[in-house]
Amino acid sequence: MFNGTKIIIITRLMKVLFLVQEQQRSIFDTWYEAIANGLDECDLVRVNSDEQKRLKKFVKSRNIDFSTYDRVILFLRYKKMMRQVNYIQSIPNLVIIELDAFQNYCESKYNGRFTKYFNQIPWARVLCTGKGHTQTLCDEGFDVHFVGKAYDHKLLKNLKLNRDIELGFLGSLQTGVYKHRKQFLEDLAKKEEVLIHRTSSGEEYLQMLNRIKFFISADIPFKEYMIKNFEAMACGCVLFTWNNGEVENQQLGFVDMENVVLYKDMDELIEKINILRNNEKLSKIIAENGQKLVEDNHTWQDSANKIIEALQAPLRTKVQKKHCLGLFSTYQVKNN
Repeated sequence: MFNGTKIIIITRLMKVLFLVQEQQRSIFDTWYEAIANGLDECDLVRVNSDEQKRLKKFVKSRNIDFSTYDRVILFLRYKKMMRQVNYIQSIPNLVIIELDAFQNYCESKYNGRFTKYFNQIPWARVLCTGKGHTQTLCDEGFDVHFVGKAYDHKLLKNLKLNRDIELGFLGSLQTGVYKHRKQFLEDLAKKEEVLIHRTSSGEEYLQMLNRIKFFISADIPFKEYMIKNFEAMACGCVLFTWNNGEVENQQLGFVDMENVVLYKDMDELIEKINILRNNEKLSKIIAENGQKLVEDNHTWQDSANKIIEALQAPLRTKVQKKHCLGLFSTYQVKNN
């Protein structure tokens, strides 16, 4: 992917139902549009928070007939879907987009729970955004395809502004899954002057990213790069990011001190900050290379292309077995 060659996808005619979250902090409209435009026919349906809690009732109220679709894609809140697994099991041709499967393998309240959920719908195809996590889920026996995180190429770009903030981070520091990020950035703030801030999505976020010279990302211990890494690079920041390993770096095209700055602890981060403080030419090269990398390979359009490609192969077949006079059922799968 990183030699300048683009994948050309030859798709078969396919009718797709795409159920997405109506309200989210991030703006995914460009992504939805790219996916829908790449398909022969796609019905995009937005589902609000309350409707997600009662998905069966929502589907019935909209007179949605799953049997008329070649694929039914769910991009809905995992914690709400896992509570309705009996209904989810009834959805044919099921594909799930999951941006947060990394929480299955890190210190979080969802540790191990994605595996439990997927075990109840093993015929479903899961589209995952971490290369290493994709392989782990495949090893666990699931039908999982890597699609990667990306950024909104219509909204975020380098505005060529004066970068008056040397070190900055924009994003969530909520406790729980982000507690290690929070602790690391607070420790950094004791050693360096760093802006730690949260903005609204859209124009405010765009403007603030374009004021930051060195964006400090700390995806600890996710073993996957979050969306904001690609967003910062697209806006011309030099991205300093926690090293999530060779599998992810090779897949994404991240090369330390060429298009990104990788670090594994506080000492390495500060050492590299000081190197680039004293080498404006190298800083500029890394920023330009990082911006080109994401513009060429990690836009929502690129992600949409991978998703459309992942929809093409036949899905697993669900085999139902009834037990105890038909009082309950178990399911198995067979590969087509």
